[in-house]
Amino acid sequence: SKNGKRQYEVLVAESAPYYGGHAMAARLTAAGIAATVIADAAVYAAMPLVDTVFLPTHAVMANGGLIAPSGGHMVALAARDHAVPVVCLTGLFKLSPTYPHDPDAFNELNSPAAVLDYEVDQALPDGQAEVLNPEFDYIPPELLDLYVTNNGPYQPSYVYRLLAECYHPEDRALS
Repeated sequence: SKNGKRQYEVLVAESAPYYGGHAMAARLTAAGIAATVIADAAVYAAMPLVDTVFLPTHAVMANGGLIAPSGGHMVALAARDHAVPVVCLTGLFKLSPTYPHDPDAFNELNSPAAVLDYEVDQALPDGQAEVLNPEFDYIPPELLDLYVTNNGPYQPSYVYRLLAECYHPEDRALS
């Protein structure tokens, strides 16, 4: 540490096909934090160098699971294999009273053009390939260690209690 300040180095997955990791690394570097962009395929290999994984969220499900940008599930699995804690940074406004019964019900598919060029697709025989480009991944609560919210830290098993505090019972019955 220089001048009594802690030194951090952040490894950022590139987040293909939209490459939001590059923008994140640029923001970290501008803030004076050392950041290195790694290919998504290198996440598992780099995991032994990592102390903590931080994931963003689209929604926190009622069972403590997480809806995160696509690729988050792979990162959480790699972290579990290397005993690296996974922390989700979220606001309580992203808390959802729904349970993940059907992952297809809350996922969106983006255009396959981001992952496969039109010319390549046209060169394939009809029906030979189905190209999916999901927007989100569902990460089960057993792969998460902590939610850090605007109201403090919570374990995934405590989400049910947060629901009771944030939602009236009538608001949780969405049928």
